[in-house]
Amino acid sequence: MKIDSLIFDIDGTLWDSRALVAEGYNIQLKKEGLQHLCVTAEDLKPLFGKVMTEIADVILASIDPKDRYDLMERCMETENNYLFENECKIGYPGVMETVAELSKKYRLFIVSNSQCGYPELCMDKLGLTPYIEGHLCFGDTGTSKGKTIRTLMERHNIQNCAYVGDTQGDYEATVEAEVPFIWATYGFGTPDGYVAKIDKFEELLKL
Repeated sequence: MKIDSLIFDIDGTLWDSRALVAEGYNIQLKKEGLQHLCVTAEDLKPLFGKVMTEIADVILASIDPKDRYDLMERCMETENNYLFENECKIGYPGVMETVAELSKKYRLFIVSNSQCGYPELCMDKLGLTPYIEGHLCFGDTGTSKGKTIRTLMERHNIQNCAYVGDTQGDYEATVEAEVPFIWATYGFGTPDGYVAKIDKFEELLKL
């Protein structure tokens, strides 16, 4: 199969935002008198790649479920604002240059398990906006990443693509979506399977 499109994960693939995300969450938690629930970048490492409700179930487990997800929404809104105001010099080496080169031969997209606004922030901060044709996230669809990938493919008439990600959840999403998985080994996880792997983002140019 000849690949004509690439779909990228964000966290652990394009950038490492864990520290800034933790800081954003913590601003809101402290504002609400919940300092004891503050998180660290290391706390978030095994959670990145999961949908936001699953992250809330872990870091906000002591909060009543009827209030938990509303609190998570507020944390994510503060996180988005914090990232917007930050320079976000957290992209992996060579991402913008590699994406620009790839765009000459491939259609490029993003699918993330994030909240709305996060893909746009990443694209803007890393200078990727001119090269990314479309994007979807959990906040847009409310479905699994595999279903979100399929929705993106249908909306943009994507025929032959591969998904570039770093976690087991990313791999499982590609199985569900029935697309090849390229593992970014420098990211946050160790998936069970992949069709190709890259140790640096720019290695995509050699595949």
